[in-house]
Amino acid sequence: MSTPKIDVQVISSGILSEDVLMLGESVIKQAKIPVQQQLQLQFGSLRQSVTVVSVPRYDGLRIGHSLARRMGVSSGTPLRLQYRSASRSLALGPLIGVLVSRDYPDQPDKPFGAITMFCHELVDTCRAQGAFVYFFTPSGIQESLRSVRGWVLGSGGWRQSDFPAPDVVNNRLTSRKLENRPIVQQFVSEIKYRYGAIVFNEKFLDKSEVFEALKNDSSVLRYLPESHSLRNFTTLKSMCSRYSVVFLKPVRGSLGKGIIRLNRFGSEGWQASFTTVNGTRKATYPNLLKFFSVISGKMKTVRYLIQQGLALIDSGGRPIDFRALTQKNASGKWVVTSIVGRIAGNQHYVSNLARGGTLATVREAVARSNLPSTYRGEATSRLTRAALDISRGIDTHIQAHFGELGIDLAIDTSGRVWLLEVNSKPSKNDNTPLNEGKIRPSVRTMIQYARYLSGF
Repeated sequence: MSTPKIDVQVISSGILSEDVLMLGESVIKQAKIPVQQQLQLQFGSLRQSVTVVSVPRYDGLRIGHSLARRMGVSSGTPLRLQYRSASRSLALGPLIGVLVSRDYPDQPDKPFGAITMFCHELVDTCRAQGAFVYFFTPSGIQESLRSVRGWVLGSGGWRQSDFPAPDVVNNRLTSRKLENRPIVQQFVSEIKYRYGAIVFNEKFLDKSEVFEALKNDSSVLRYLPESHSLRNFTTLKSMCSRYSVVFLKPVRGSLGKGIIRLNRFGSEGWQASFTTVNGTRKATYPNLLKFFSVISGKMKTVRYLIQQGLALIDSGGRPIDFRALTQKNASGKWVVTSIVGRIAGNQHYVSNLARGGTLATVREAVARSNLPSTYRGEATSRLTRAALDISRGIDTHIQAHFGELGIDLAIDTSGRVWLLEVNSKPSKNDNTPLNEGKIRPSVRTMIQYARYLSGF
């Protein structure tokens, strides 16, 4: 399907009315657009009856100022164009909306805090690929659910404007509370139903949901440590009878918060290690029942997943794990964009950067580890295969649309790969160092996937 990339030129409304588009003759021929006939212009949720006028020796698009204002675009904006003969519609786009948790209007140079540079990369990538992106928060959603107050980056810096609802939404909300707000849920439902919009990474995943779902996938079972929802003492006792080390993980936790490592201590006792901001706090208990009595109060508000402990590779006693970023590409297929090793900080048994962990390449992490040399050459390929198998498993067994996943993996001392966690909102600060002026492959892939979804 031909989708030529063109530059928009905005003309005074006194010269060009809202219902006339002036389009280069070569573009008209390439996209097979009928001229001097009434067509329907589509730009996200915007619908406008228009007539196309041919302009010789010109390869752009001229639109009136009032239409440009309704679209939220300015002169020089590159867009792709597609004529859909079945509906006699002329589509411009793709219009991509990135839903973020918060903005900072009083900081015009950094309106999205720590992810502003990531947003800048998205803008640059869209301009290169002929897409249009804006950024909005839940408070920017208009009551009509047909338009959005959002941010764009222009020649004069970041500015706010009103935009039609987008063709594709990348949900980057970082809290369930925001995601579950009625206005967000209504907006998503409305634009899907009324305009055929597509939302990806539309929900958070919790740990129990992931492991329960993947148990049904034979190609993924090999990566799954034994895991159960911790609902009573019987489950705790059963797991601790089989494994000398178990982990209790908050089902909805992130950044390693609230994880408890429980291991045998002496003949009868158990030692619990609790993650804290300052390191690990340890406590010993004469028996399992005593430990359970301590955490049972927490279980009224925190749901735990109990998981078998693994003999993971480490570097001088500092555990090592790996974060794979998987994405759907321009063909809608899962690919591995990057894998990085994460080495836990001193006094920590979780590797998150927020807990003092450090990044390394897979090769560096493996070279610094106690993994036997016979398994080192296969580490990257095994991690890659696991990440792709797990991504496809999530797609198959969980009823939600994902275009990007952060998959935390580990390798044990026998070279076996294990799944630790799947994150549907992978951080744009942690995974790879961010250098101003450079565009990460993950950003390009994200926009290619948005084009694939929208048909541009």
